[in-house]
Amino acid sequence: MTNALRRALAVAAVLSVGVGLASCGSAKQSTGSTSSGTASGTAAGAVKIGLLLPETKTTRYEQFDRPLIEQKIKELAPNAQIDYYNANQDATTQQTQVDTALTKGDKVLILDPVDSKSIQSSVQKAHDAGVKVVSYDRLAQGPVDTYVSFDNHKVGQLQGQALVAAVGDKAGAGQIIMINGSPTDPNAADFKAGAHSAMDGKLKIGKEYDTPQWDPNIANQEAAAGITAIGANNVVGIYSANDGMAAGIATAQKAAGINVPLTGQDAQLDAIQRILIGTQTMTIYKPFKPEADAAAEMAVSLASGATLNPTVVPTTATNGSNNKTLANLITPIVVNKDNIKTTVVQDGLYTVAQICTPDYAAACTAAGLQ
Repeated sequence: MTNALRRALAVAAVLSVGVGLASCGSAKQSTGSTSSGTASGTAAGAVKIGLLLPETKTTRYEQFDRPLIEQKIKELAPNAQIDYYNANQDATTQQTQVDTALTKGDKVLILDPVDSKSIQSSVQKAHDAGVKVVSYDRLAQGPVDTYVSFDNHKVGQLQGQALVAAVGDKAGAGQIIMINGSPTDPNAADFKAGAHSAMDGKLKIGKEYDTPQWDPNIANQEAAAGITAIGANNVVGIYSANDGMAAGIATAQKAAGINVPLTGQDAQLDAIQRILIGTQTMTIYKPFKPEADAAAEMAVSLASGATLNPTVVPTTATNGSNNKTLANLITPIVVNKDNIKTTVVQDGLYTVAQICTPDYAAACTAAGLQ
């Protein structure tokens, strides 16, 4: 087990909850509310939480984040009312959703911003109304109260280091294409900076793109354009900031008749499968459960007026509007073909059966998964 994995599991232990993953449907731009039971440690009706997630193109939000956050809130405060919103990558929609949550009387917002800058006025509005804001995964601008995410500069650094290692002695023979995330996402800037810190001076970047809305189709087009501009025979690697875009980039590689090292992030199931068959080199696994548990614990404590547990907010972060907030930054983990079993399988993110469908059975056997 890697030291990074031990640290991630230690965080999970501090915020432990013995529940499994639950399924849920796509939220689109609608909202949903859930409530049940009797309060545990809080006055009845005291815990009203708005959960605002940014989009559905990245599978993690509906498959993992939402159910895990809701489960942990219910464990901590069984009578909690949770109002759920998904902005479908529309910043204006998310601003309207914040207004709706405030009108409904939510006392805490768990907010993953579509656009960290444009949401600042909504965060200020919540603050002025006495509503606490937990910034989730992406750090919103404005007077947020707490923040939970991963060490995003480290994510990019790990991606860059992996690409440098995978390109190896071919580094001097060609160039790489760098496909970053959305310019409205502050995390994307951190990933980009971290990757540059690892790659600059070691790999020559022939083309670099910032991809609106993390769109896999746009990433596909950027990769195709980059390959054409540089020349297929001169491309020695491609940096992709996440797995969704890596899917589009892998398609562009196949169309161009090349297969060079390719990075990713989020440990999506299709990315794990691409790693097994060699069309993606690595991904970054960010254990969703410790992040979701921390956000839920922050929200319930803030809603009930309790003191935040220092283990849940062990550090601080400063956002783009220069507001300093208590924070929890979890260590990310590199996943490659050699450690799939000891990371995403061992943690229960996916079962071997989910990964090793018939199309990937031979690759799974070769990797020792079955």
